[in-house]
Amino acid sequence: MNTHCERVIGTIRREVLDHILITGESHARQVLKTYEAHYNRHRPRQARDQLPPEAREDPAPVHDLDTRRLLRTRIPGGLINEYRHTA
Repeated sequence: MNTHCERVIGTIRREVLDHILITGESHARQVLKTYEAHYNRHRPRQARDQLPPEAREDPAPVHDLDTRRLLRTRIPGGLINEYRHTA
């Protein structure tokens, strides 16, 4: 169990905490809560062929790039970008 905890803590440190100056406990909680939502909903998983947990199947291939636009969401403070297709 210790190795799993160390891996998660290392991931959080490398992807978030090494890039943000934490100013207090409430700020740390806010940053970690935002990253938790990203990690559990949008971050690709190797075991799922690089699909995020909420993806049901591979996205359909897009042949005409002008018909579908991407929406970029920057979290926390622009550290990580999440991309979605707009309607």
